[in-house]
Amino acid sequence: MKRNHFIIISFISILLFGSCNESSKLPDPLEAGWKGKKVCEVIENNDELRVLKCTFPPNVGHEKHYHNAHIGYTLSGGKFRITDTTGTREIDVPTGYTFSNNEVTWHEVLNIGESTAEFLIMEYK
Repeated sequence: MKRNHFIIISFISILLFGSCNESSKLPDPLEAGWKGKKVCEVIENNDELRVLKCTFPPNVGHEKHYHNAHIGYTLSGGKFRITDTTGTREIDVPTGYTFSNNEVTWHEVLNIGESTAEFLIMEYK
């Protein structure tokens, strides 16, 4: 159980503490896709918040992109390979898991599991 918590904390740390130096050259999560196809859609967009729903079937990822400050919620979990400033690793993200980030971060992910994973990303404006 401690190992699972470590892996989840590592995933969240990636989101929280990734480098922002490259962010100005990278697409945001809505602009980024996977092999020319969009993986995120806008659910809500108002003066205070933009809400994205991002869907990753097996063997689909999200090319390198940046995130502004945001809160995320895992609608359907899965197994991912993630690459960021700290390297590449594989993690299991459980359904119902929440995460937040107050920094600008970047990463690239790939769903290496057997089920479709979905996330809500709520970005502050």
